[in-house]
Amino acid sequence: MQTSRKYQVCSFCVMDNRNPGVTFDERGQCVCCQEALKRKPVEWWPTAEGWRKLKEKVESIKGEMTGRPYDVMIGLSGGVDSAYLAHFLKSKFNLRILAVHVDGGWNTEAAVRNIELLVRKLDIDLYTYVVEWQEMKDLQLAYLKASVVNQDAPQDHAFFSTLYRLSKRFGQKYFFSGVNFSGESVRVPGAGYPAMDARNLRAIHRMHGQGSLPTFPTLGPIQYLWMSRIRKSIEIFKPLNYLPYDKEDAKRELVATYGFVDYGAKHQESRFTKFYQEIYLPARYGFDKRRLHCSALIVAGQMTRARALEELEQPLTTPEQTARDKRFVAKKLGISLADLDRLIALPPVAHEDFANSQVLYQANGLLRKVLKGRS
Repeated sequence: MQTSRKYQVCSFCVMDNRNPGVTFDERGQCVCCQEALKRKPVEWWPTAEGWRKLKEKVESIKGEMTGRPYDVMIGLSGGVDSAYLAHFLKSKFNLRILAVHVDGGWNTEAAVRNIELLVRKLDIDLYTYVVEWQEMKDLQLAYLKASVVNQDAPQDHAFFSTLYRLSKRFGQKYFFSGVNFSGESVRVPGAGYPAMDARNLRAIHRMHGQGSLPTFPTLGPIQYLWMSRIRKSIEIFKPLNYLPYDKEDAKRELVATYGFVDYGAKHQESRFTKFYQEIYLPARYGFDKRRLHCSALIVAGQMTRARALEELEQPLTTPEQTARDKRFVAKKLGISLADLDRLIALPPVAHEDFANSQVLYQANGLLRKVLKGRS
């Protein structure tokens, strides 16, 4: 978001103060990378000790899940992180994997092909849930009309809701995630909005949607907290945080082994996410998500600040590609290009302006901290 502050870029990473949540100390270092560097020793173990911990965890799970149809569930988006995770778990540990893919209607051809390649060559089971397109379209149009920041919430909510439902259906206790510290450690305090707030999602749709959502996979706040925080029906584990994981190395290995197709920048296996990151966020908030990704790589020691600044000098996209992407999104959503431009230009609205469950989530978080302090 544009501010009246003097423009400043972090002296350590490349986060800038276009986002009001980015502040700096007297050395010019931002709060984002400072927080990530503090977490680094306790969240990322790219050492022999990390490998030992990972092997112990996997062997424990294999023993516990004997007699069940699968050892673990993973998400498979067609992107590098999830594809490498599937490759690694199968080739190193021969885990019995249930791969889960939620098709929200925005898959790129490259992502679909990558999923097919991985599943076939690794001989793992794939469960695909296809979101009813008219409901997804109606919900995403409602989010654009609401003008809130997290335009990816409908896709993300559908995925995690499906995951929790499938864990119960297949009797699974463990979900291995491709989320990793090396590429995703840097975040802006107070930025974004959690996708799992179903009350907020329904309120936005109630205000701006046209139809109903009879089949859209939602998980209400009480049910979500019960399953994820209290009953802990599924444990989310991040194996890549126990490895010296480097995304570029992983991509080269996937290309050589499977003929993996590069789909572009991070998380752009979804055409809508590509639009959101390259067009919507820069136009609405003046924010380039490459700063987050590059800063995380700097924290991980996998990119120099000078190299990151060079990368940021390159255009995020081209006018021609922007025009193509906007035409695609407008046509997919069934609106005119002029209507899409109008929605992009709306003034920002806070998620909290709609009914939400943040008090409940915050109270639960506070309770967890208190209980942890007593233990």
